[in-house]
Amino acid sequence: MGERAGNARGPAGPGGARPFSGRVALVTGSTDGIGLATARRLAAEGCAVMLNGLGEPAAIAALVAEIAAAHGTEVAHAAADLRDEAAASGLVAQVLQRFGRLDILVNNAGTQHKGPIEDHPPARWREVFALNVDAAFHTIRTALPGMRERGFGRIVNIASVYGLVGGVERSSYVASKHALVGLTKAVALETAATAITCNAVCPGDVATRIYYRNAKLMAEREGISREEAQRRIAATNMPSGNVVAPEQVAALVAWLGSEAAAEMRGAALPLDGAWVAR
Repeated sequence: MGERAGNARGPAGPGGARPFSGRVALVTGSTDGIGLATARRLAAEGCAVMLNGLGEPAAIAALVAEIAAAHGTEVAHAAADLRDEAAASGLVAQVLQRFGRLDILVNNAGTQHKGPIEDHPPARWREVFALNVDAAFHTIRTALPGMRERGFGRIVNIASVYGLVGGVERSSYVASKHALVGLTKAVALETAATAITCNAVCPGDVATRIYYRNAKLMAEREGISREEAQRRIAATNMPSGNVVAPEQVAALVAWLGSEAAAEMRGAALPLDGAWVAR
């Protein structure tokens, strides 16, 4: 596979080209939520994009076609289950086979378990680490050789505010996100003398399906409106009183992929309504 240029549709950058024209991105866990918003943003800026995530095949095929048509760039999907070591280790190879290169790697896939640590099933602990940390390890280690060869790369790990602070009844999630931030720093140091960067984004509460589901459950439980439930959930952790939109996370990821962020290395950037400022 040779290099493939991006399409010129969409917002133009200097000289009429979109900022990421000719680049290829892999976004894990990108069939909904933060990952999908990020894939859309990178496609809008000219990236060819490999989506990854589980879901109903027809719905995913429609999503691939919709993003490609909306932004005039190549889009594909790899259904690798990143909890599986072999699948995670082989995902980058699928990107290279399809597009011939990988320039921007966004490790977004993740999961969590809530409950006291003494009740935490060991199998579930291993699953959380497999998806939140091990998958990123495998995609990074397999992506770096090509990035080094081409002399360019952007790696963005979607961690969490819980990678910076503690939390109750989410021991595996907190531990795994701290580990992901640590992995980010280690990779940043190993690539510091190159044109490859590695950073982490640490969102607070994000307006995803989980957030809206929790608000629905609270509204039913307490006999309040969903809007009031959403406000209460946001105010619990976020001093701003607002949750983060997936598109805001996507915009920060896109900036980290840009030339403006070339010397942003090993950062763990909170997007958290002042959560960690307290």
